Amino acid sequence: MTEMAAMGKHRKDDAEHADSGGMADERADERGNERGNERGESASSIGRVFAILGAIGDSGQIGISELSQRLGMSKTTVHRVIQTLKALGYVTQEIETERYRLTIRLFELGAKALESVDLVREADVEMRRIGEATREAVHLGAFDEDAIIYIHKIDADYGLRMQSRIGRRNPLHSTAIGKVLLAWMDPADAREVLSHVEFRKSTAKSLSSAEAVLSILPRVRAQGYGEDNEEQEEGLQCLAVPVFDRFGRVIAGLSISFPTMRCGADTKSHYVTLLTRAGLAISTRLGYREPTTAAPAPLPAEQGRAK
Repeated sequence: MTEMAAMGKHRKDDAEHADSGGMADERADERGNERGNERGESASSIGRVFAILGAIGDSGQIGISELSQRLGMSKTTVHRVIQTLKALGYVTQEIETERYRLTIRLFELGAKALESVDLVREADVEMRRIGEATREAVHLGAFDEDAIIYIHKIDADYGLRMQSRIGRRNPLHSTAIGKVLLAWMDPADAREVLSHVEFRKSTAKSLSSAEAVLSILPRVRAQGYGEDNEEQEEGLQCLAVPVFDRFGRVIAGLSISFPTMRCGADTKSHYVTLLTRAGLAISTRLGYREPTTAAPAPLPAEQGRAK
């Protein structure tokens, strides 16, 4: 091959490599653009949903055509979003006017958010008091489908290492908080919840069936607190009490965790007392009023007098 021919071949090869490299770059750019477009479309869709919810909220009741004009969206888009919101229970349609309005579902979500904020804020004071008095770990946990989720925690002063943190989920059946939440449910509801639980044994002492858990719930409710006797973590025990909302519903569990080696009968009794007082104090701040048993009415004088 002559020198000129070789140079020509190299230039051709370089051009082909450049073309293939350029095509690969173009394909990568296209894929990146597609992903970017998908993210943009998703964000745009979410924006449309909230725009429609806001417009309905501002208007009280509104129709498809008016929503379309006000928001600058096509009637097809508005109708599609409205039907989705209606199916999810956030919007309802008035039969006579065929106009749409918001349902109480949004209020319920907002109330839950406020309740969680109030709960953590009110619980923090009492949890810190228990932590200072005992130097043990204190948790606040709530029900989360088939588990509990920790929504607040005060760490132990002893450097106690636990598999718990705010936002972590732990099993219902092997935690004191879980047993408390189940014990104050309707028995049928508790059974239904447990039917979806996977009974993994965290330790050799973990309860392994729904029937085993259900059998202890009456005692938990009668004594007013739940126990975890090394069922979630070996060497650790836990006691928990319920926290009530203003309607008398149990919305969380308040617990104290400690090493088994520090758990004498007197210590346990002291911890139960601290937890019970704190649980009632938090509940009271949330609007709960403890039920009172009315004293029997005295007999009329003529009936009560011995004959």
